[in-house]
Amino acid sequence: MIHTINLQTSNRDEWQDITDKVESLVLRTGIKEGHVIVYCPHTTAGITINENADPDVVKDVVMRLDEVYPWEHPKYRHMEGNTAAHLKAMTLGNSQQILIDKGQLVLGTWQGIFFCEFDGPRQRKVYIKVFKDAD
Repeated sequence: MIHTINLQTSNRDEWQDITDKVESLVLRTGIKEGHVIVYCPHTTAGITINENADPDVVKDVVMRLDEVYPWEHPKYRHMEGNTAAHLKAMTLGNSQQILIDKGQLVLGTWQGIFFCEFDGPRQRKVYIKVFKDAD
């Protein structure tokens, strides 16, 4: 079964920590051993795992992505004007796979799962699929 998380973003570049939502979903499935795939079906947004303890890490990453992929560039040709958002999303990727052990996500002490908006504000979806290890 595929589960859906609905999100509303407020800014052009915005990272939302969705770790609690994914953990809650895994707990509801009752699966103790397996893995979960977190997937973003949007071409101008992504999913990443990174530090969720210090918000300055996210600010620094967003700042650097803006430097590498500026919003405006004289050679961009895409008519919608959001080429930078596509490039950022491709750089981060559209999914992450996380192991489940004893019913818990296997993440490092400072790691969290982020939905990364690069072309907001928008309404977005994230799809989650939880898999049980074969017995």
